[in-house]
Amino acid sequence: MRIGVPKEVKVHEYRVGLTPAGVRELVAAGHSVTVETRAGAGIDIDDAEYVAAGASIAPTASAVFSAADLVVKVKEPQPSECAMLRKGQVLFTYLHLAADRAQAEALVASGVTAIAYETVTALDGSLPLLTPMSEVAGRMSVQVGATLLQKANGGRGVLLGGVPGVAPAKVLILGGGVSGTHAAEMAVGLRADVTILDRSAKRLRELSAQFGNSAKTVFSTVHAIEELAIDADLVIGAVLVAGAAAPKLVTRALLQRMRPGAVMVDIAIDQGGCFETSRPTTHAAPTYVEEGVVHYCVTNMPGAVARTSTFALTNATLPYVRKLADLGWEKALGADAGFARGLNVHAGAITYEAVAHDLGLKYQPYAPR
Repeated sequence: MRIGVPKEVKVHEYRVGLTPAGVRELVAAGHSVTVETRAGAGIDIDDAEYVAAGASIAPTASAVFSAADLVVKVKEPQPSECAMLRKGQVLFTYLHLAADRAQAEALVASGVTAIAYETVTALDGSLPLLTPMSEVAGRMSVQVGATLLQKANGGRGVLLGGVPGVAPAKVLILGGGVSGTHAAEMAVGLRADVTILDRSAKRLRELSAQFGNSAKTVFSTVHAIEELAIDADLVIGAVLVAGAAAPKLVTRALLQRMRPGAVMVDIAIDQGGCFETSRPTTHAAPTYVEEGVVHYCVTNMPGAVARTSTFALTNATLPYVRKLADLGWEKALGADAGFARGLNVHAGAITYEAVAHDLGLKYQPYAPR
């Protein structure tokens, strides 16, 4: 199969869809890989490393897209990239369509077969291709939040871990999944006062066993969120409904009751965000202030630590890329029901029900031939 890896064009996105090691595996299996020139420059991987791994280098994105049967990316295709997609081609990347009607309509119009990393599931129901970036985003959320709490950055002027004789910052984490757990690990490590909310009693028991007295766990209700958010210095939104828009857990009315200079980091922004006042931001302009509260809502958080993120992502995606290349997308998805859940768009139709529902578009389940 002819596989294409274009350079990412989203603002301050430095990750790349495949590392040279990934290219080498695919070439050894008999496939061809074309990489856009300087696609890996943002993580200090030059074209020569890709060539040494067996790839050919293309001068432009259009050359990559036109040559490829399978396009492997990191972030959702931007409008200029959607225009280069075509019927019969397979796109494998993060899509997050439930919060992006324009992209969904562009993919439908292109006729492409689009498989989303974030809705592929494993046998245990986990999301193996979302997990590595959720881990990165969770850890980053505390790092970012601690920085924004500094007075010069608009925050309350609070040190996350406090010092002897002075109380630490109060960190509220909404969601005890992968990103929330990794956020808690970082916040606990910095000696903050950490509380994790989740709606699963089973998950709360697991978190309690994991963190012991280092973090508090609370069953998530409207009352609990209100009570804890008002007193929090840093609120991290880490909720996830696979493939669907995130629920709005912090309203503007609640925001008005929070402490001036408090910080909110919305990890769920790719899926529309879990704060009513969230709106997408970029690494170029990552924050804004609403009702006196600092908001960080960057839609590609892991792009800030692009080298770590790229290697972590390729470790997870490469086995799936191999399946697509070795078997073709229909056989690959037909042999793996969890992989099949990654199919979001095919032949001019939305094939993932939650996406269609959230965007108000027609849902057409894929029927294998």
